[in-house]
Amino acid sequence: MKRIINLIIFIFISLQTFGFSSKNDLKPFPELPLLFNNAEKINQFTTRIPFKLVDRLIVIEGELNEQKGNFIIDTGSETLLLNKNYFKTYPFNYAKKGETSGVTGSVEIPIEKRIKSLAFKNLNLKNKNSDVINLSHIEKNKKIKLLGIIGYSILKDYEIFIDLFLNQITLTKIDKDGNRLGKQNYLEEIIDTLNFKLKKHVIVVDGFINKEKVTFGIDTGAEFNQLNSKLSKDVFNNFYPKKRVELIGASSKKIEVLYGNLHRLKLNDQIYFGPMKTIVTNLHNMNKAFGTKLDGILGHDFFAQQRVIINYKKEKLYFIKYPILRN
Repeated sequence: MKRIINLIIFIFISLQTFGFSSKNDLKPFPELPLLFNNAEKINQFTTRIPFKLVDRLIVIEGELNEQKGNFIIDTGSETLLLNKNYFKTYPFNYAKKGETSGVTGSVEIPIEKRIKSLAFKNLNLKNKNSDVINLSHIEKNKKIKLLGIIGYSILKDYEIFIDLFLNQITLTKIDKDGNRLGKQNYLEEIIDTLNFKLKKHVIVVDGFINKEKVTFGIDTGAEFNQLNSKLSKDVFNNFYPKKRVELIGASSKKIEVLYGNLHRLKLNDQIYFGPMKTIVTNLHNMNKAFGTKLDGILGHDFFAQQRVIINYKKEKLYFIKYPILRN
């Protein structure tokens, strides 16, 4: 009998909706400033926020509506998501229409709120919509007070430097063309650039596993890479399974998946990766939701092996050189 281990994997790219229609007559929710007390103001347009890794998730501390707790940084989430355990909904908040689908099945329909003001210390956002959904099962499994998820709708207006070497995220305001505001450049050296395509809110890149062409989505909220179970034998010749595990997704339902290491992935001749922890699962629901044909998802191990800057408006990834460590 194969051993089954409960493995809590947060993959929020799959907690998204399709066929939704939103109303334009939402009444503003009372002002809720979102504060990150540990944020460091670099200049007028740039803020640096330290984060901690909870298991393999990027988590920052914050305060919203007098509630102090944690927020997950998740490029795979389309919107700002709030945990309904801490934020009430009112008659002027609307349930979204349509179906919400995930890797492990359907999830509850979220309630949409409008938040009048969000303040990232020196970065202010106005009239942002948020979805309210039950995140209690993630709180329980991760043993943190989870106020919400910060996703694409917030991050898209910034150039985002995700640095798992220093455990910090840097947000720099950009203009409509994706150019950084202000004259200050990064002190770190950019060693390569990669174009991506934006499918709805999903970052999509092409690459190769050995000599087989593959298409991946990139998601900071994926604790482990995902590989589509429908891929060819030539791809799976580079996947080395270790065991079967239980995957608990956003729906809190469980499915059994194969867990192991993925080898020989490269995005171009300069950007390549060592073995990465990966699960094999069926990505049909996610591809249907986004109108994509993804062969997999690159998550935590992607960012652990490369220091990455994301620019949504330019549709570019920039890779930052790791510092040389001396004894």
